[in-house]
Amino acid sequence: MKTAQLRMLILELLLRIEKDRSFSHLLINREIQKSNLTTKDEALLTQIVYGTLERKLTLDYYLSSYVDPTKKLDLWVKVLLRMSVYQMIFLDKIPDHAIIHEAVEIAKQKGHRGTQGFINGVLRNVQRKGVRDISEISDPVERLSIETSHPLWLVKRWIEQYGFQTTQEICLANLEEKPISVRIQPLRIARGEAIQYLENEGFQVKPSIFSEQGIIIEKGNILTNNLFKQGMLTIQDQSSMLVAEVLKPEPGMTVLDACSAPGGKATHIAEKMKNDGIVYAHDLHKKKVNLIEEKQRNLQLSIIEATAYDARKLQDKYKNTSFDRILVDAPCSGLGVITSKPEIKYEKTAEDIERLQSVQSDILNHAAQLLKDDGLLVYSTCTIEKTENEEVIHQFLEKNPEFIVDTSFFNELPEVLQSSIGITEFGVQLFPQSFKTDGFFLTRLKKVK
Repeated sequence: MKTAQLRMLILELLLRIEKDRSFSHLLINREIQKSNLTTKDEALLTQIVYGTLERKLTLDYYLSSYVDPTKKLDLWVKVLLRMSVYQMIFLDKIPDHAIIHEAVEIAKQKGHRGTQGFINGVLRNVQRKGVRDISEISDPVERLSIETSHPLWLVKRWIEQYGFQTTQEICLANLEEKPISVRIQPLRIARGEAIQYLENEGFQVKPSIFSEQGIIIEKGNILTNNLFKQGMLTIQDQSSMLVAEVLKPEPGMTVLDACSAPGGKATHIAEKMKNDGIVYAHDLHKKKVNLIEEKQRNLQLSIIEATAYDARKLQDKYKNTSFDRILVDAPCSGLGVITSKPEIKYEKTAEDIERLQSVQSDILNHAAQLLKDDGLLVYSTCTIEKTENEEVIHQFLEKNPEFIVDTSFFNELPEVLQSSIGITEFGVQLFPQSFKTDGFFLTRLKKVK
């Protein structure tokens, strides 16, 4: 693909993410599949889209020296300036004159002569004079917000919860690329065998300490590998592999996965059960249920029965005390997966977090009644928000005295987690900086007679 075409494609993707609140990773994957890009173009597209999103507030700070903040600009002009400055400041291999030339060429197609001149002038100024030093910001909290491109309200909120140093570590980790991890399908291949095969194919890999099924891919494109294509491996973050490990499902059990899509945890549970028993998997949307069924087919499993159902109404469908194990992987703000979905940090609000806490509590209170005596329930989220995690569990335990946090759960965690900073009486919080995983919370509750 010609350079100008590639830059135009990048601009259009960024505009769709900004205007339509589309998920960056889904848009990028879809575009790569249909556009027949070279490997080099794929890498550049991914880097510029993610980089521009990750650094959005930093880029706006840099541009504020040359663009009057009160000047009303078309969104495409703002985004084009951001992606151009991102390349000029954060990428080494593309010369500034080429970046400016491509930006002006795009402006010719999308705007008038005045817009072309404006874009050219701003970028020439950046080239000649450079950008403002972030150290000029005197307030350390505001400086952290701009330096790591996290909204100020969010940085302040995390400082209240975890202190400045941990918040700084979280924000910096959200700018780093984390390795992909995969899970073996143990009914079809052993982890040692999969590692050997991948190493023979030129991959750099190592076993995960979070799950006996996990492999960390340090180098190599797993999507093109035969083990992945044949359903012997599936992509899953190490943190979410912990869920099935601590749920302890066994062959022959009846298990509920209340909020299941896209099905990574449900299929892991089915694998732990040796594909013997039944997993009832639900999601609110039929379209997402299709993803669970597709993942089950890909992994050659058969015990998952997936249907669309509201997790807050499952008592209408099942009798109380029906399940040996229940997973409530609750819908959440997603503020633990900013590394892979950087747009999330700009889209969420404090009101979203409060609203989600109400939904999470409803689901947990409802689903818990379906658990057998001495059964186990795991609650998890992919966020680092105490409001959605510890507070939900605390409130639940106060309302439901027949439940306790199963303290043996803490001793079953991987040894490195047992003394991590995220351990509280209510569960374990994984931070993105600690083990290069998603930010993730989980706990195990037990129903006592």
